Amino acid sequence: MMSQATVTLWRPVGPKELELIKASGMREFPPRLPDQPIFYPVLTEAYATQIARDWNVPASGSGFVTRFDVLKSFLDRYRVEHAGSRAHLEYWIPAEDLADFNKAIIGKIEVTATFSKAAG
Repeated sequence: MMSQATVTLWRPVGPKELELIKASGMREFPPRLPDQPIFYPVLTEAYATQIARDWNVPASGSGFVTRFDVLKSFLDRYRVEHAGSRAHLEYWIPAEDLADFNKAIIGKIEVTATFSKAAG
């Protein structure tokens, strides 16, 4: 079997989203809420860390960085978007494409960092 090319991405999540990811066996991201038309995985761990630490912690008390591999052939449908600075790179996956995105994840979603108010 030939291995297919993958791209490693990161996603900062709060505690509620992490619980839903865990419920999937660490295999998929939950559907977007009605007011969330886009799913935003990011290209660097540093950017995911910044969001998890500086946005998720104040908003929900804790933040987590997840890492996962996605088939490059799936991501080729989308362009990399700049969200502010040149260091803030992400894919904008329409909510209606999230089920297909999840199918393109190879392996499990891993938590690589945890931040909380208690940890300072």
